[in-house]
Amino acid sequence: MKLLGIDIGTGGTRAVLLDGDGRVVSSATAAHPPFASPHAGWAEQNPGDWWAAVCIAIPECLTRGKTSGGEISGVALTGQMHGLVLLDRSGSVLRPSIIWCDQRTEVECHEITEAMGAARLIELTANPALTNFTLPKIWWVQKNEPEIWARAGTILLPKDYIRLRLSGSRATDVADASGTLLFDVANRKWSRAMMEASRLNADLLPSVFESSEVSGHVSEEGARATGLRAGIPIVAGAGDQAAGAVGAGIVRAGAVSATIGTSGVVFAATPGPVHDPAGRIHTFCHAMPQRWHVMGVTQAAGYSLRWFRDQFGATGDPAQDAYERMMKEASAAPAGADGLLWAPYLMGERTPYLDPHARGALVGISAAHTRAHVIRAILEGVAFSLRDTLTIFAELNIPVESIRLGGGGARGALWRQIQADVYGMPVGLLEVEEGPAYGAALLAGVGVGNWTSVENACDATVRVSRLISPEPQHVALMNRQYGTYRKLYPALRDIWRDGRS
Repeated sequence: MKLLGIDIGTGGTRAVLLDGDGRVVSSATAAHPPFASPHAGWAEQNPGDWWAAVCIAIPECLTRGKTSGGEISGVALTGQMHGLVLLDRSGSVLRPSIIWCDQRTEVECHEITEAMGAARLIELTANPALTNFTLPKIWWVQKNEPEIWARAGTILLPKDYIRLRLSGSRATDVADASGTLLFDVANRKWSRAMMEASRLNADLLPSVFESSEVSGHVSEEGARATGLRAGIPIVAGAGDQAAGAVGAGIVRAGAVSATIGTSGVVFAATPGPVHDPAGRIHTFCHAMPQRWHVMGVTQAAGYSLRWFRDQFGATGDPAQDAYERMMKEASAAPAGADGLLWAPYLMGERTPYLDPHARGALVGISAAHTRAHVIRAILEGVAFSLRDTLTIFAELNIPVESIRLGGGGARGALWRQIQADVYGMPVGLLEVEEGPAYGAALLAGVGVGNWTSVENACDATVRVSRLISPEPQHVALMNRQYGTYRKLYPALRDIWRDGRS
């Protein structure tokens, strides 16, 4: 048996091929063009570029794995969440997709909150209105592009456009639908109240499946474009966060992941929907029946380090990876960076402040500080921002029994150790870290009967290769630094607001 997971990311599409035991056979990635930003804060991609990348990544993955399209038993999809794909009644794309990081809809978020009431909105959807979500984008198009809206026949999420091209099926999954602000997360179905408030006909929305259910089959057209065999089952899959959590084995209460990519996400599985009255964390359906998840998001986690690299470069041997050089440089500074603090709000912030106008800050600079101190402060500041989510979990009685690291924050020894010290508990590294595409392939295996459940698939395939324990002499220092870090946002908020006036 061979299983294929496809991840429609922001920067590219990744395909991962597994055997029936969950071992990675091959993988391939095809880049997307950089997203367009016609105005400040806007972010758009052409869905046709995603499809073109799929038609490159799948054949290349099959070739590398010495596998024919006919040997694939099941396919599942994952990808960037929250994006708006609008199609006309014939299935043609009406406008570029407004993707997850677009920030144009602050006014629409206020209008949705006023129309529904903040408490009622969380009751209906388990989440507040955020610029990242899909529904505010729909309201924006309705208001600003009425001629396009009048032609709309279908609303899809990014990965579900690929499902349509592969199979002809208009479908999504409960995990990805949870990030639209149109979904009744507690009852795992579209919210009639939200559709009525948004003047949406139910026919515009795709059918919703559990993540391990079969949602369609590869069509003749999809087969010709990708090299897959017509008739292969396409399992629903999940949004990238839920699929990545499946790939990391975060499927039971107490298991938590901390993933640092461009953004940073702390993710926990829960046996029921958890409502944070303040809306500081997201509550979504998880990628298995009768399971939910909560997550907090730091907008500019790994992006903070990338920003420093792009603006100030990396010292040392140019033949060595720039991030490795920066980690080596930061290791020369002591834990706590001699009091230097970094607030990683380069792109506003989601958890815990829900403030698109927050800005980054480097606080406490003295003449004695060096580049090494600054880089170390950035690494620690990102870890502090992720700890904010763990603090909220504690307030809401969400158990944290183990933490597994993912993304760029799992690849550098120094950043791994900093996270263990800041979280105050051991952190685990995965034996296989292939991201959301790996989790999607596991979901495909469940959907076609290779494993009896998502939990069974994770138990059979996901392994922690090592644990990094906190250094006791650093934990008390990190606790003090975190207490000071928590004072930064309240102290600087008025300065940022004054700067906008």
